Amino acid sequence: MKIEQQIQSAAQAAVKALYGQDVPEKMVQLQKTRSEFEGSLTLVVFPFVKMARKSPEQTAQEIGQYLVDHCEAVSKFNVVKGFLNLSISDAAWLNLLQDIDQDDHYGERPADESSPLVMIEYSSPNTNKPLHLGHVRNNLLGWSLAQIMQANGNRVVKTNIVNDRGIHICKSMLAWLKWGNGETPESSGKKGDHLIGDYYVAFDKHYRDEVKQLVAQGMDEEQAKQEAPLIKEAHEMLVKWEQNDPEVRALWEKMNSWVYAGEEGLAKGLFERHEDNSVWADLTNEGLDQKLLLRSDGTSVYMTQDIGTAEMRFQDYPIDKMIYVVGNEQNYHFQVLSILLDRLGFKWGKELVHFSYGMVELPNGKMKSREGTVVDADDLMELMVSDAYKTSMELGKFDDMTEEERREIARIVGMGALKYFILKVDARKNMLFNPEESIDFNGNTGPFIQYTYARIRSILRKAGNQNSQFSILNSQLSEKEVELIQKMSEYGAAVEQAGKDYSPSGIANYCYELTKVFNQFYHDYSILNEPDAEKKAVRLVLARNVAKIIKNSMALLGIEVPERM
Repeated sequence: MKIEQQIQSAAQAAVKALYGQDVPEKMVQLQKTRSEFEGSLTLVVFPFVKMARKSPEQTAQEIGQYLVDHCEAVSKFNVVKGFLNLSISDAAWLNLLQDIDQDDHYGERPADESSPLVMIEYSSPNTNKPLHLGHVRNNLLGWSLAQIMQANGNRVVKTNIVNDRGIHICKSMLAWLKWGNGETPESSGKKGDHLIGDYYVAFDKHYRDEVKQLVAQGMDEEQAKQEAPLIKEAHEMLVKWEQNDPEVRALWEKMNSWVYAGEEGLAKGLFERHEDNSVWADLTNEGLDQKLLLRSDGTSVYMTQDIGTAEMRFQDYPIDKMIYVVGNEQNYHFQVLSILLDRLGFKWGKELVHFSYGMVELPNGKMKSREGTVVDADDLMELMVSDAYKTSMELGKFDDMTEEERREIARIVGMGALKYFILKVDARKNMLFNPEESIDFNGNTGPFIQYTYARIRSILRKAGNQNSQFSILNSQLSEKEVELIQKMSEYGAAVEQAGKDYSPSGIANYCYELTKVFNQFYHDYSILNEPDAEKKAVRLVLARNVAKIIKNSMALLGIEVPERM
């Protein structure tokens, strides 16, 4: 049981024993003790003052004494006004350290088949344009958010809308041509949009079968997905659609007409058709305006496409939560989409999450295509790796390495610098990206954290198995060692909060804080040169687990850590 849980249970028992009252766990408020006071955790006693019919100080004194007498985790206490500051016993900290040491993914929760299914849409590049720095932020946020949601016990599906409009309807069209036998909404008795959805599903079923066959014949799965005959035919049809091939366009218009005629919103009276044949949603009751869904010529707008895509996704996956990673210029669009999906009966529509993020600017101002100030993603990544190589050479970190090792570490450090610098900033804010600042080996940067990890790994390699023959459970701990265990124990809370807030920056900032605490400890205490064998054993276990949590937390950001630097 965690130390906080032990104290919460004991505090509940204290209130019952002292004042005859049963209190729920949520009334027992524990927080980290402020640095100017002695103790590690502070219990707020104000909720219990009325029950005790005594002053806050007297109440805290009585509860504190009860905890010392009845809770092994609490060694002593002090009272500051209505706050009960608790010192935790070395035995409790060492038991916690042992628990951390025995769990390779301490603080993270695995998912199982019954876990909620979260779908995250991000990236969604335009195939006609190269990726730039703004796309980089989107990709990094989306990937990290997926890892964080998974670490919180969710099943996660990552999805990407490639902006090559028409491929989805081409799949349905092709499936109808192959297996439809001329079926129509009238002949089948099905609504048009449901009929189209059936053929989309049929395409996917046959396509998966083809991929399996190709894999069984020895082809790589990714290659099989590209080489399957059905997907090739669908792309050929898409090309014809783009080229206004009369037969393909005629089929497209016919099948689209089935979808629009069977539009669920119209059937339920949720949307309305105007005299010019356009379809609108009236959102005035929600404090918004009217929203166009279909133009008068029957062509769709982005909103309609998002609704259609949502329906396809829901057919493929029983989604519990849908998260869209899209810039804040689309806030209104997703506010409307959430309302419309809720009206259409999608259980996750109302709680749709628009993970809205700010723009990325450069030191010389905003990126503008016309002025040539857009930073191409490929160029940027190449620059970051090159800068990492150059900086590492200047600092003498590459002196005893082969050229191959130098290049690999430069890649890890350069990409880590880029990812960390972008992800450490609250996603909702606009940010200034400075390549030179991001590659610094000091301060709140990726390279600083990576270097700390590499330093710890070096210490552990030199130590070998020196700590394996000692029990750590009877040792005495210094204040800095306690601080380090307490900071490690907060990793689970940081992961949970990052999941609730959809905040990769929360993980980045936790990782930086842990790294700082370790470096302060390492500055004050020797590890390998400690003469006391048991103290050395404790410090090696501490170092090993700091490295583990750094590696795991950086992995949630999509950042690798090198074994040496």
